[in-house]
Amino acid sequence: MGPAGGQGKRLMPLTRDRAKPAVPFGGHYRLVDFALSNLVNGRYLRIAVLTQYKSHSLDRHIAQMWRMSPLLNNYVMSVPAQMRLGRRWFEGSADAIYQNLNLIADERPDYICVFGADHIYRMDPEQMVEAHIESGAGVTVAAIKVPKSEAYRFGILVPGSNGRIASFKEKPSPNEIAGLPDDPDHVFASMGNYVFTTRTLVDAVRADAENKESAHDMGGNIITMLVDSGAAAVYDFAKNRVPGATDRDAGYWRDVGTLDAYYEAQMDLVSVHPVFNLYNREWPIHSLQTSLPPAKFVFDDDERRGVAIDSIVSPGVIISGGSVRRSILSPGVCVHSYSEVEDSVLMHGVEIGRGAVVRRAILDKGVKVPPGVHIGVDPAEDRRRGFTISEGGVVVIGKNDPVPE
Repeated sequence: MGPAGGQGKRLMPLTRDRAKPAVPFGGHYRLVDFALSNLVNGRYLRIAVLTQYKSHSLDRHIAQMWRMSPLLNNYVMSVPAQMRLGRRWFEGSADAIYQNLNLIADERPDYICVFGADHIYRMDPEQMVEAHIESGAGVTVAAIKVPKSEAYRFGILVPGSNGRIASFKEKPSPNEIAGLPDDPDHVFASMGNYVFTTRTLVDAVRADAENKESAHDMGGNIITMLVDSGAAAVYDFAKNRVPGATDRDAGYWRDVGTLDAYYEAQMDLVSVHPVFNLYNREWPIHSLQTSLPPAKFVFDDDERRGVAIDSIVSPGVIISGGSVRRSILSPGVCVHSYSEVEDSVLMHGVEIGRGAVVRRAILDKGVKVPPGVHIGVDPAEDRRRGFTISEGGVVVIGKNDPVPE
């Protein structure tokens, strides 16, 4: 079960028309594909995706892509806010589960995985469930080591004795917390992945629902409650062993909640020895394969050569006499003659006009760059044209937004 309805305000304009887990990533994937692939590769085949904000594209993707055989009662189903308990939407990730306790009653599982749907990583959830059962805890929280200086970005778990969590601090300043006993420069950050003993989860969300002061958040409220009662254990993500992982990409995890983090995670895919390896056939990331033709590169003149270097090029792409470097091209992209694309992410159906230049940019679906236009070359000009520019200087153009000639 995974809450997947976050608004994703820090990813605007990419989340203007879609839920954050439905944001495209790495060519033809969507963010939700990574969490779902981990679960099904780990043989967990009964999955509910709890959706809320702008969920149409997410619902459609799950319906089209994530179809399971009903023969053994396997499924991935999107569950919108059904207002079972009154005329209200989900008021937080914990409330999303509270409003859907009927799903748990129907299935009667012993343990429940509650995973976020918008992180980039590989993980075998079965190993975490085994660690949870062995610990005897009510909930186990997956944690990853981060530098103490970055603690302010995460929920920080302070480990106690016997693998339990002594305290949970939401986005503390570095001087509020101590480093790990064996590694003083690092702390444990919550990954937003939890394994619950069913009774613990049901009791916790019911108690939380009665607390009118609660924000009904899984991390800030439910986990804090269970830490305080001594029922929460920590699972070190570094101990997880995924088949086919390389030394370079083992333990990789990225929260892509901001435009810069999203952009940098995409750039991690295109290095010669990628920090995150999409080509692990033992633990594949599953996604929808369309019936598009293979990519095509045309023209081989000195001034007009169709090339892509250090890049990911999806099916249906045509590079017609333009040059592409260190970029990700999603299905159906067209790059016309004499144009240059560098350090950029082009989503489905983007068209780069003749002689145009695009650098350090994210162009959402359907954006058409007119001939000769420069994007990511002159920041002042990009601002004048109303484009979004991230803190790190990445230019972002929203889905189908017009680009002035």
